[in-house]
Amino acid sequence: MNGKSPLKLFSCTSARYMAENIANHLGVKLGESSVTQFSDGEFQPRFDESVRGCSVFIVQSTFPPAENLLELLLMIDAAKRASAYKVIAVIPYFGLARQDRKDRPRVSIGAKMVANLLESAGVDRVMTIDLHADQIQGFFDVPVDHLYASSLFVDHINRMNLPHLTVSAPDMGGSKRANAYSRHLKSELVLSYKLRKKPNVVEEISMIGEVRDRDVVIIDDMVDTAGTLTFAAQMMMDRGARSIHAFATHPVLSGPAYERIENSPISKLVVTDTIPLRQQSPKIEVLSVAKLLSETIDAVYHNESISMGFVF
Repeated sequence: MNGKSPLKLFSCTSARYMAENIANHLGVKLGESSVTQFSDGEFQPRFDESVRGCSVFIVQSTFPPAENLLELLLMIDAAKRASAYKVIAVIPYFGLARQDRKDRPRVSIGAKMVANLLESAGVDRVMTIDLHADQIQGFFDVPVDHLYASSLFVDHINRMNLPHLTVSAPDMGGSKRANAYSRHLKSELVLSYKLRKKPNVVEEISMIGEVRDRDVVIIDDMVDTAGTLTFAAQMMMDRGARSIHAFATHPVLSGPAYERIENSPISKLVVTDTIPLRQQSPKIEVLSVAKLLSETIDAVYHNESISMGFVF
């Protein structure tokens, strides 16, 4: 990337809270843009300043509604048509990432389709945090900077000074992530296996390992309805755990999630601000990824290493 091209940072509608924090860390002014709304529900975003010859970073998490993704695509297209030098999509939460394969007949691979859409719109690079599946990076033919919230979570866990730390994953899909945390923190490891007959409904969970008299930290990339998380937490508490804390990068928190967390034995759920909370909860603590993203944006812009975004 040409470091001589001016850096400009813009935000889509639902990510302004994040983009303003990133801009503050970068020491730049957030770019001027607006969205024209039509009476039939159609909308048209536009840049209210020149982006010709600039390295344009556009911040937007693509959580529902689908208009969030569409607005990002339209902004990318607008930047390319306005002769931007490079267009980089900063997507803290990459929506549809759970649709990364055909896990049953006659379904789409949504994550691949989103990658195709972003490239068709003209994106030159993608920056994201904790993809649901690492292989989604391979869906792109442009560079993908895949960052990890572990750089925030590990420090936070160390500050908690839990005397009998055990790291756990709520299901086998998170076993690799939990194992990495366990090795880095030099803690014991417990894994859970869940049986799910339909989406968002957990039928049964089994556990591999011992949690009696242990301070358990459950690690996951996202928490949606919180069914698996709270089910696993209750099972561990029933088996004698001293305390349960949970860390999840993306707080999707749909449906009965807040109620389940409030009624669970989880002492604290720590998340990031890749998705804004729908409501506040004394059990939920939010860490900001704005500094991590700002450092990565600055490194990418100046053609420097982004390894500071990786703890393990």
